[in-house]
Amino acid sequence: MNWTLPNLLSVLRLGLVPIFIIAVINGRPAEALALMALAGLTDALDGYTARYLKQQSLLGSYLDPIADKLLMTAAYVVLAIPNLSQGVRIPVWVTVLVITRDVMILGLAVVLSMTHGARRFPPTLLSKLNTAFQVIAVLVVLTSGLWPSAAPWARLCIYLVAVLTVVSGLQYAFRIAAFRGESDGAPMS
Repeated sequence: MNWTLPNLLSVLRLGLVPIFIIAVINGRPAEALALMALAGLTDALDGYTARYLKQQSLLGSYLDPIADKLLMTAAYVVLAIPNLSQGVRIPVWVTVLVITRDVMILGLAVVLSMTHGARRFPPTLLSKLNTAFQVIAVLVVLTSGLWPSAAPWARLCIYLVAVLTVVSGLQYAFRIAAFRGESDGAPMS
């Protein structure tokens, strides 16, 4: 195992997940917001240091996305529980969309890897935009617990996430269909 600085930052981000959940459960939106900001900083730093210090590793290629997805999933689940957070609540149906899309992409990537030997499945620009809005929505929802005037912005972000999640999920489905068609030699319909 290669314990580089980027990998340690990813492990730190994993460790922030339960502390973030506890902060939300205990009604401490400022602490939850600070933890989410710290997690974002560790994410940016691990990517930067991996490239700048040339410390990319196989372990890091797994740890980084796992930490990101675990943090986002935890945030969407805990912020969807009624009467738990002090600000705007993320609707359960949006949380279900976000999680379902991620599970669908993971499942399809595993199937493609097993059946066609695909090893890379790079994110699209739309997928990166969706992820950015997921993070922004969580930050604005947490901010609405401190400043109620942020509530309309939080709701707007949540609905943008819902739209981007559906569109990006459909884009991945079409990419998978195209990949399967190309790899089988079958014509695209």
